[in-house]
Amino acid sequence: MAVIVEEGRLLLIRRSVAEGGLVWALPGGVVEPGETAEQAAARETLEETGLTVEAVEELGGRVHPDTGRRIAYVACAILDGAAHAASPREVSAMAWAARDEIPWYVPRGLYPPVQAYLDRQ
Repeated sequence: MAVIVEEGRLLLIRRSVAEGGLVWALPGGVVEPGETAEQAAARETLEETGLTVEAVEELGGRVHPDTGRRIAYVACAILDGAAHAASPREVSAMAWAARDEIPWYVPRGLYPPVQAYLDRQ
């Protein structure tokens, strides 16, 4: 998953099809064969949001409590583009969430290393 922060706001996407109880999420998806988590985060971000990003820091990984999927979290910096729902099949909306808005989008709260990264930005 790509963790993208700009001006203190976290980029979240609304999945066109919810996965378990998860509707709003970080940009991301499956790591393809021969691809690193960093490369997958950059590719999925471009596909889902139209943003070109580069990986800057690995933030950790876990099995997601809502989906049961193994997730790697990668902080990314924006290189180019304007964020939008670039893949309507996968993404129905996107939002730049301020810290105090995140509980509305992610009621369970952010993965602690992601929250710590956001707090440092």
